[in-house]
Amino acid sequence: MTAQKAQLEQQLWNIANTLRGKMDADDFRDYILGFIFYKYLSKKMELYANEILAPDKLSFSQLSGHAQEAVYMAAVKDAALDKLGYFLEPSELFSELARRGNAGGKHQFILADLAKVLTHIEQSTMGTESEDDFGNLFEDLDLTSSKLGKSENDKNELIVKVLTHLDEIDFDLENTESDILGDAYEYLIGQFASGAGKKAGEFYTPQQVSNILAQLVTVGKDKLKSVYDPTCGSGSLLLRVAKQVKEVSSFYGQEMNPTTYNLCRMNMIMHDVHYKKFDIKNEDTLERPQHTDLRFEAIVANPPFSAKWSASPLFTTDDRFSDYGKLAPSSKADFAFVQHMVHQLDTNGTMAVVLPHGVLFRGAAEGHIRKYVIKNYNYLDAVIGLPANIFYGTSIPTCILVLKKQRADKKEVLFIDASQNFEKVKTQNVLRDEDIQAIINTYKAYTNGQFTEAEIEKYSHVATLAEIKENDYNLNIPRHLDTFEEEEPVDLVAVSKELQELAEQSKSTDDTIANFCKELGINTPF
Repeated sequence: MTAQKAQLEQQLWNIANTLRGKMDADDFRDYILGFIFYKYLSKKMELYANEILAPDKLSFSQLSGHAQEAVYMAAVKDAALDKLGYFLEPSELFSELARRGNAGGKHQFILADLAKVLTHIEQSTMGTESEDDFGNLFEDLDLTSSKLGKSENDKNELIVKVLTHLDEIDFDLENTESDILGDAYEYLIGQFASGAGKKAGEFYTPQQVSNILAQLVTVGKDKLKSVYDPTCGSGSLLLRVAKQVKEVSSFYGQEMNPTTYNLCRMNMIMHDVHYKKFDIKNEDTLERPQHTDLRFEAIVANPPFSAKWSASPLFTTDDRFSDYGKLAPSSKADFAFVQHMVHQLDTNGTMAVVLPHGVLFRGAAEGHIRKYVIKNYNYLDAVIGLPANIFYGTSIPTCILVLKKQRADKKEVLFIDASQNFEKVKTQNVLRDEDIQAIINTYKAYTNGQFTEAEIEKYSHVATLAEIKENDYNLNIPRHLDTFEEEEPVDLVAVSKELQELAEQSKSTDDTIANFCKELGINTPF
């Protein structure tokens, strides 16, 4: 399975590179992921239609021209809209468009037909329960863009080439136990993120970090009623949580960037999350939250670091912020996201959020909010310091805050310093499997009340609330955990002897140069 997955990932990346050089990373990402998604929808449609038609010994491709074509097509459409959330006719399937594009051994013009098919996928859902989940999904796949080529024929030639290559790949969708395609899609998103520089943080959380967050919020659970990400990007965090448990009943998310919002919905569907099980909204979470009437069992997030927000005085009466008496500063929305997540967290829920290190010690309004969360609510459960340079587009060190509402009479907070545990890969620092496992094992021991096992010299400390109060609610990890490493003593006698030897070697070299200069009849350079 691993070899098959690696092969598929490489095949898809090779096809993506067909578009490389024609446009920048963001643009060819949108095209290749859009076409892969179109092929996925087509194959799912064909497989489901064949399943419905099997009792009548028919296949989907055989309906065209059948005496009862209209009756069968109407029945298939109704079933597909309920089961899959969309409908495609046999002539609109990916394989059919790819075939027509290569009819007669030459590239035929299919751009107009392809544009109509992509529009029809969205239109087929209008007035149905899935309309919001499929609306405008392909709006970033602009087939008229000059980025595809100067002339219509140039554009068509490139698109046909990409569709042909994709059509040759078996997505293995018949294997219901496999999620190879979903993982490959996630791999491509990560590849684009790593090459997109600063913009990458808008839509992708590195899998190593997603893995930690997902495991933290699922400790002791094998099922979740709901999981929520208020800045869901491409949805990688939500999907990673699903991999940690047997079942997630509902997925919720909000994403401000329209392109990334579309990518998230595609990613959900590509991982076979039924459209009735996810609710992703395209809005600014802090300014216009869409799920405020709901409470979630698990919340994960990687909000944009120190983003700006309005901090409008009107928010002082907003239920998310009113208890605290102060709003996060307009120049740094980090704690505004924390407050929002705390408000949405269910009584038995756990939330884990990645933030810049500054949230641990900055003062003023942020210090006030931090103190309120710890002293008044007693929700803070753990503080985990991560290595610098593990996120795409920024080298700043980050941390994870874990918060719970059901801490009862718990009077301790776990501190973990994982900042020195990583492997350097090219220009990026990467958390290895053993680094991730060390974090999770330490947190599990702490959660189970095994404080002795959770206390690891130079790595972790279970601090009391009294200790945190003594530090004036400053959570900077070195204040609570001794991470000082003594340097080996310097042998001054040995250093002195080494310097003397160097001086003698230098004098010998100078004498040699002086002799050469004398023989050449020139002045010495010293």
